[in-house]
Amino acid sequence: MLLIDAHLDLSLNAVNWNRDLTLSTAEIRRSEQAMTGQGRGTNTVALPEMRRGEVAICFATMLARANPKGASGIDFRNQEIACAMAQGQLAYYNVLESQGHLRQLRTWRDVEAHLAQWRADRVGCPLGYILSMEGADPILSPAHVNFWWERGLRAAGISHYGAGCYAHGTGVTGGLTARGPDLLREMCAAGMALDVTHLADKAFWEAIEIFNGPVWASHHNCRALVPGDRQLTDDQIRCLIERDAVIGAVLDIWMLYPGFVAGVTPNTVVSLEDVVNHIDHICQLAGNTRHVAVGSDLDGEFGTEQTPHDVNTIADLQRLPGVLRVRGYSEPDVEAIMHGNWLRILQRALPA
Repeated sequence: MLLIDAHLDLSLNAVNWNRDLTLSTAEIRRSEQAMTGQGRGTNTVALPEMRRGEVAICFATMLARANPKGASGIDFRNQEIACAMAQGQLAYYNVLESQGHLRQLRTWRDVEAHLAQWRADRVGCPLGYILSMEGADPILSPAHVNFWWERGLRAAGISHYGAGCYAHGTGVTGGLTARGPDLLREMCAAGMALDVTHLADKAFWEAIEIFNGPVWASHHNCRALVPGDRQLTDDQIRCLIERDAVIGAVLDIWMLYPGFVAGVTPNTVVSLEDVVNHIDHICQLAGNTRHVAVGSDLDGEFGTEQTPHDVNTIADLQRLPGVLRVRGYSEPDVEAIMHGNWLRILQRALPA
């Protein structure tokens, strides 16, 4: 079944992790056998597996944080360096596009034409992607929004982990920074969608109050099922439902299993059934299936060690329809969750 995945860090894996995503996952794993560190030799995402998994469209990210401490491989000393790094990640997408592997989708007409070709020729059709930014630190100022819009950026989350330039994010408390409201207004004026993923609770409510354009949560699960500030509360979910937003269910198992400890808790305790539990919780709050879809984050700096045990590669997302059907979801509902809901919001969010 046609699948839209709303969160893949493809360029981060290629540029920061030095992975050739045109290879199969098996080939990438073999190339990393001698490497140590979480996610090395256990990756689940590559372009051939995306094609095999019918991922016709993904939301492909750029991620580079401005952090004077330079604490990790995605932290850079200032916004200027983060901006340059994000442009390097975009350059990777552009190279893959020039080689026929990817196709950037900037407008709704682009999406329609891409899907028509995909349905007619899945072998020859490139993989489509919507350009997204995870954490807005590479946007140097509100006036810099148009620079990124012209390069195809159609959605941005304005925080990641910790305190960002525009908002507080996962793991810290706080709202928007002094520059946050102006950034949101410029994004809205440009036509860019707001991804509320990773916003700290206070920042979430402040952003929702200010931002009048399309919103979504590309990769989020439910706090009612797995406690923690990385998850959405029921009140936040209801708010997103009222805004006709879509929430992408994420497969990182620490967001699926309460008390998960990296390197200790085995992935055998989690399956796609747990993912469907979160999907179902959102559907029960909404009273329908219009507001939940897939945002796997399967390449978010981890591999099979932090993935449900019945997911070896991204192609195994094609097992989701079977699990949903067993749980009583009709075929139109399954199609909505796999792709229809993202298409509905993209039709509204993208330029015609």
